[in-house]
Amino acid sequence: MTFKKISLAAALLLAGLAQAQTTIVSTQMTPVEEAEKMRKLILKDAPDAVNFVTEPSNTFFTRMQAELASATGKVHVTLALDGEFSPLDKLGVLQDVSELARKLGSSREFDAASLGMGKLDGQTQKFIPLMANTLQMVANKKALPYLPRGANLNSLTYPQLRDWAKAMKDATGEAKLGYPAGPRGLMHRFFQASFYPSHTGGIVRTFKNADAEKAWADLREMWAYVHPRSTSYAIMEEPLQTGEVWVAFDHTARLLPALTASPNDYVTFPAPSGAKGRGYMPILAGLAIPKNSPDRAAAERAIDHLTKPATQAITLREIGFFPVVKANIQQLPPGVQLASQGMTAVFAAKDGVKSMLPVQLGAKGGEFNKVYLDTFARIVLRKEDIKTVLREQAVVLDTIMKESDARCWAPDAPSAGVCQTQ
Repeated sequence: MTFKKISLAAALLLAGLAQAQTTIVSTQMTPVEEAEKMRKLILKDAPDAVNFVTEPSNTFFTRMQAELASATGKVHVTLALDGEFSPLDKLGVLQDVSELARKLGSSREFDAASLGMGKLDGQTQKFIPLMANTLQMVANKKALPYLPRGANLNSLTYPQLRDWAKAMKDATGEAKLGYPAGPRGLMHRFFQASFYPSHTGGIVRTFKNADAEKAWADLREMWAYVHPRSTSYAIMEEPLQTGEVWVAFDHTARLLPALTASPNDYVTFPAPSGAKGRGYMPILAGLAIPKNSPDRAAAERAIDHLTKPATQAITLREIGFFPVVKANIQQLPPGVQLASQGMTAVFAAKDGVKSMLPVQLGAKGGEFNKVYLDTFARIVLRKEDIKTVLREQAVVLDTIMKESDARCWAPDAPSAGVCQTQ
């Protein structure tokens, strides 16, 4: 009887060990389709079973704070954007992964710039880069005959985009330009990556200046030619595929399904330029190990798997995030190569104005994004007085900056103290 009890206990223990999972908490791949591809395809051959959990950006910081305060951590690895790691590093949440970076570098070639960003402006490696991306535009080839005379997609201007959108509406009776302005869309990234940098040369300092006033007036005029359902769009691939929209702006990963389904139907290109240049936002996601990760060895095995060249190629093929290690992408589907061409054009623009993701904001990141969305709703959708709205929203923005003790970041000029509107 005793023998049987011991055997049963051992069996239960072994079963528990067999079911143990490595938990990855991620602010990326949050759409259901992307998360499922991560679980079923990208992590399929990982050495350990992985519990992939998505977390909204606005609650990620709070969750990781709670992890640090708990007696025993439950998160092995975090997957987040470089800007999302910065406030965690200040709190001491992240382990030093310098030795892991050296170990991984012996078997794969990392992009040097991406690896450098993983140091978060310090001397030690705080995250291992995983994937890079940006935002870009896509057009159905049906839209090309309506391009303004002399316009070039790779050097398109905002006035030309407006005229293009007007010509399509005049010809078809329908607005064919679309933006992801729905509750779950990335419209805030449009303002931070393209609209504000292109028209004002900044994001925070220039929020309410004369250039911003003119830019908002121009956007309100152009919105007459934007599809009215844009305020419900979360991801632009569906309206592109149905033909409801012919020209769209979105994150590359969110455009990829349309490009993959019908690569011969589309062209890719950078967002337009304004008076200050062509705003764009390089996006880098990485993998970090929390200070109280329950099993560092398991965490390192998961990171090793995700940064292998073969896994990086699968990640690009399935969800449109580009490798940060040297990988063979020439054999990938035409739609993926089309997305790659668009991304290359974004980064190659001679008039590019680099806009970094909002950093140093911690739990205030969601409130920061909301400032731009509320400003859009009031000026463009409700047609309130531009100067009044900008003045009132600038107060909200300045408060967020003060409460975050945030310095200015590109494209705004560096600040010695808290970044404030001018």
